[in-house]
Amino acid sequence: MPPPARSLVLGTAGHIDHGKTSLVGALTGVDTDRLAEEKRRGITIELGFARYEPEAGCAFGVVDVPGHEGFVKTMVAGATGMDVVLLVVAADEGVMPQTREHVAIVRFLGVAEMVVALTKADLAEDEWLELVREDVEDLLADTPYERAEIVPASAETGVGLDDLAAALARSGARARRRASGDLFRLPVDRVFAVEGVGTVVTGTLWSGSLTRGESVRLLPRDETARVRAVQVHGEPVERATGGQRTAVALTGAAVRRGNVARGDVLVSHPAWSPALMLTVEIAALSDTSWRVKAGQRVRVHLATVEVMARVALFGEPQLVPGDKALAQLRLEAPVVARSGDRFVVRSYSPVTTIAGGVVLEPAPPKRKRLSQDERAALLALAQGGRPAAEGAVALAGWAGLAEDALAVQAGWTPPTPPTTKDAAPTAGAPAAAPLAPSTPTPQPLDGFLFADAIAAKGEARLLAAVEAHHRRRPLDAGAPLEVLRTALPTSANPRLAAALATRLVAAGRLVVDGKAARLPGFEAVLSPEEEALAARIAHVLEQAGLQGPTTEELSAMVSDHPRTESVLGFMAAQERVRLLGDAYWTASTALAQAAERTVAALGGQSGLGPADFREVLPVTRKHLIPVLARFDAVGVTVREPTGRRVATTLPPGPCNKSDRPRVQ
Repeated sequence: MPPPARSLVLGTAGHIDHGKTSLVGALTGVDTDRLAEEKRRGITIELGFARYEPEAGCAFGVVDVPGHEGFVKTMVAGATGMDVVLLVVAADEGVMPQTREHVAIVRFLGVAEMVVALTKADLAEDEWLELVREDVEDLLADTPYERAEIVPASAETGVGLDDLAAALARSGARARRRASGDLFRLPVDRVFAVEGVGTVVTGTLWSGSLTRGESVRLLPRDETARVRAVQVHGEPVERATGGQRTAVALTGAAVRRGNVARGDVLVSHPAWSPALMLTVEIAALSDTSWRVKAGQRVRVHLATVEVMARVALFGEPQLVPGDKALAQLRLEAPVVARSGDRFVVRSYSPVTTIAGGVVLEPAPPKRKRLSQDERAALLALAQGGRPAAEGAVALAGWAGLAEDALAVQAGWTPPTPPTTKDAAPTAGAPAAAPLAPSTPTPQPLDGFLFADAIAAKGEARLLAAVEAHHRRRPLDAGAPLEVLRTALPTSANPRLAAALATRLVAAGRLVVDGKAARLPGFEAVLSPEEEALAARIAHVLEQAGLQGPTTEELSAMVSDHPRTESVLGFMAAQERVRLLGDAYWTASTALAQAAERTVAALGGQSGLGPADFREVLPVTRKHLIPVLARFDAVGVTVREPTGRRVATTLPPGPCNKSDRPRVQ
C-alpha cells in the first residue's frame, strides 16, 4: 500500500485577468469561481478551492485568490499558510502592478517555494515570450524566488501543463514539513451554513491536528465549540492534519449566536491568547515611495484577519524603503499570533502594501524604548530556534515563562524540548535557526523557564538574605522561609524562591530544616554571657511551671536583658523551652511532667472539659487552655464532639517532640 500523499497548500498569485482561475481549472478540472457575481463579472472576488495531485505522494490543496487590487485583503487571507505559490503572469502582458504587489506579499508571508506560469503562452510570439521571461527574472532577482522555475503554459490548448505539473511537484518536494506534534491552529477564512449540518468554517490547518468530536476554542472571543464533523476537500475524515484545506462543522452556544467569522482562529491549547499589541521586526517594502512613520495608522494583515493599528518605532522617527527595525503594533482589535508568524502591512489610504515582517512577542507589555538586553532578546527571537527560546525566556524576566507557553511565545514545536532538537518551523514562520550546542538553555524550575542570569541572581539573593539573617540574629537556628520569599523582587514568580531553594539544597549550598534555612556549616552558639542568661531563663521557667510568663514578663524577670528574645529563640530551637498559645513560655521538662500526670490520672477517660483537668493541672484558665491545645497537638489528648479524650499511654516524647514542619 503506497504511503499517504503529503498534504501541502498551493496558492495562486498574480494580476487580474492573467488567467489564474482558468489555469487552476485546467490543472484540477474545478472551476473555483463559485459565486454568481464572479460568473457575471468574469473576475475572482472570493477565495476558491480545489484539490490537485500532480504526482503520487504530493497532494495540494489549491487556494485561488483574487487578482484585482480591490480584493488584496482577500488575497492575503488566502495566501497565509501557503507552502508553494503559483505566480501567474500572462505572456501577452507581462509583469503588472498586482504581480509586483503579490510577490511582495508572499515574500513578507514567508512562502518559501514559487513556480511561475507564463499563461496564455499560445497568444505570444517566441521573442515576446522571452522578453516576458526576462521581465519576470528581473522581478524575482535578489529575492528568495530568483531560482523559481518559469514554465510557459496555456489553459486553452494544454501546452506546458505537464511541465508545470512536474515543476509544482518538485517545488512541493522541497517545501518545509509541518510537525505532526505541533499545537492545533486553524485561521478561519470562510463561514457558511449547511442545511442539516449547521455552521461550517473552512481554512488552512496551519499546524497540529483536529479530530471529530473534540472541543475547540474560538479566539479572540474565547468561546468554546464542539467539532461535529471534519472534511478535507469534501471528503469526511476523522482527523485533519497540518497543511490540509479543512472544513469544520461546529456546534455550541457561541456558534448558534453567530459569533464566528472570517479572521477568527480555532485552537485547543490554553497557551493561545488574543492580544492588542505585537512586538515585531518590520521591514519596509524596498520598491515603493512610502515610508513607515512612527505613529502611522496602518492595516495589519495576520493570518486571515485585517486589523487597524498604529506603528510604534523604538526611538526612530520613520522607516525608509528597504530598511527594517524593531517596533510594536498597537492594534485596534485583538489578534491571535505566535512568535514567528508573518504579517503584511498596508497603508490606510490610499491602500497599498508598504511593509511586512515577523511577530516576535505575540502578547507583549507596552514598550516605549528598549534596553540593550531587551533588544538583544528580541533579535534572538527573530532568529528562531534555540535563540528564540532564549530570547523569550530572557524577556519574561523574574516572572518566568510557563514551559507549555514556549510553543507560542518562541515558536517551538512541542513536545520537542529546546535542550535536544531544533525547533520545527511553524506555518507562516521562517525556518528555525539550528541549535548551537554552545548556547546555554533555560532551566525549568517548577514548571517555569527562567533565564540562567535570573536563576543565578535569584540564588545569590537567597544566599545573601540568609547570610544577612545569620549576622543579624546569630542565635536563630536559621532564617525563616519568608526571608527567602522576600529576598526576590516583587515581580518574581511566586514559585521561584522555593524552586531555587530546592536547587541550592540539592547542590549543598543551603540547608532547609523545618521552617528555617541556613548556610552549610552555620551553627548558632551562645557566648558565655548568653549562656548565663539562658541559665537564668531556665531557672525562672522551671520555677513558674505551667504558669509561664510572656516574653515581656520574662525579660523583666531577667533584668530586661536586650538578648532575651534571641536567647529564647535559641533555647526553643533546642527544644529546651516552648511557647504555648503564642504567648506563654514554659520549660519543656515542666510540660513533659504535666503530660505524665495527666495520662496517669485521666488516661482512657473521655468527654472531659477544661474543669476536669484542673485538679491534675492546677493552673489558671488562661494557662490551661494553651497547655491543652499543646496536648491535643501531640496526642496526649484528642478533641471529640463531647469533649476531650485522654490517651491511655503517653506518646513517645510528646512534649519534647518538634512540631516544626519540614519544607519539601
